[in-house]
Amino acid sequence: MAHGHGQAEHVRDVMTPAVTAVRPDASLVEAAELMRTHDIGDVVVVEDSRLIGILTDRDITLRAVAEGVDPLMISALSVCTPRPVTVGPDESVDAAVMLMRTNAVRRLPVVEDGRPLGMVSIGDLALAQDPGSALADISRAVPDTWPVQAV
Repeated sequence: MAHGHGQAEHVRDVMTPAVTAVRPDASLVEAAELMRTHDIGDVVVVEDSRLIGILTDRDITLRAVAEGVDPLMISALSVCTPRPVTVGPDESVDAAVMLMRTNAVRRLPVVEDGRPLGMVSIGDLALAQDPGSALADISRAVPDTWPVQAV
């Protein structure tokens, strides 16, 4: 393991080591309030310390508000993306970049033994690969979108 050239090698080196989580039965209002408080666009859905889904502000808008349902009556579990793509803390930054490209996502939960440890964004990875790159600047300004996975 060569760590001589000052570049972050592993996801754990670049991830945000904090996860904002909700229970599966949390209402969408509760999830939205957490997003607003923490100024983030997504929360993970966690049951017994294990990651079971990810819920974005876009999910709330498209799957709940646009459908005209009462966001106090709808649970995080019912509109979240189940079994989201995740990355391990000891995987390489390159592997995380590939995962994002392949799955067309901008953020990945970092998970070890089923437990969420943090989040890594395309901006984190762009900075890790080339701190001066235009990608690093642009990626921070673009909104997150998650693909709707066909069941």
